[in-house]
Amino acid sequence: MPSTLPRLVAALALTLAVSAGPVRAEDTLPPAPAGMVVIPAGNYAPLIRTKDEPERVPVAAYYLDERPVTNAEFLAFVRANPKWQRSRVSPLFADRGYLADWAGDTELGPRVPAASPVVRVSWFAARAYAAWAGKRLPMTAEWERAAAAGFTTANGGTEPGFPAYALVWFSKPTPDTLPAVGLGRPNFYGARDLLSLVWEWVDDFNTAMVSGESRGDTGLERTLFCGAGAAGARDLTNYPAFMRAGLRSSLRASYVVPNLGFRCAQSLPL
Repeated sequence: MPSTLPRLVAALALTLAVSAGPVRAEDTLPPAPAGMVVIPAGNYAPLIRTKDEPERVPVAAYYLDERPVTNAEFLAFVRANPKWQRSRVSPLFADRGYLADWAGDTELGPRVPAASPVVRVSWFAARAYAAWAGKRLPMTAEWERAAAAGFTTANGGTEPGFPAYALVWFSKPTPDTLPAVGLGRPNFYGARDLLSLVWEWVDDFNTAMVSGESRGDTGLERTLFCGAGAAGARDLTNYPAFMRAGLRSSLRASYVVPNLGFRCAQSLPL
């Protein structure tokens, strides 16, 4: 009997492994903090790139907020950091529309539900909030990698019905009062509202498309402008990605937009 025990143990282990199915990369990572999801390491294929840039950019595993930051959460931030209140913020860090839909410096008002995503916030303000929360803004490659996932697979582009779903939001005007966050169906990684609620700031938004202040800049890559950029695009059918790239390239860090919010990210512990 003792001689057969190791074989029985090995057989049991094999049975358990088979019944559990394949081990996913994210299952071997540390669990995400509350309210965040794990985005495993992978690659990001830039929509538009120059001939000297790689076709795929490696993205390390990271944590991402499950849904966008809410008005209630941003209210807690401005209460704790008065310099980011509407009447006190420096015009260098936010234009005149900053939190314009709020009733006051520390009052949301009836048109700004606590559970809805905060909008009309500048990149400076979003970045300050993320630091206050012990997090950071996601990089473009990180955000796009998370958003590329479908509902049931890591590649939404080949998932039946998902590309059509990703287009629906663009066909609808922004409502006067935004819905609550977290109501959208979770994607493959568990993130919600990436493609169905608001635009979102990324940390390196100003690296999109161009690398200088004007078309007269001799250091610019000419193939990234307008038709030339589209001609060199990786996937001409990915309309949502084109729209995101176009928006990012039009922004400045102090701009605020009625349907532009953000969510935070966090690097994995070393």
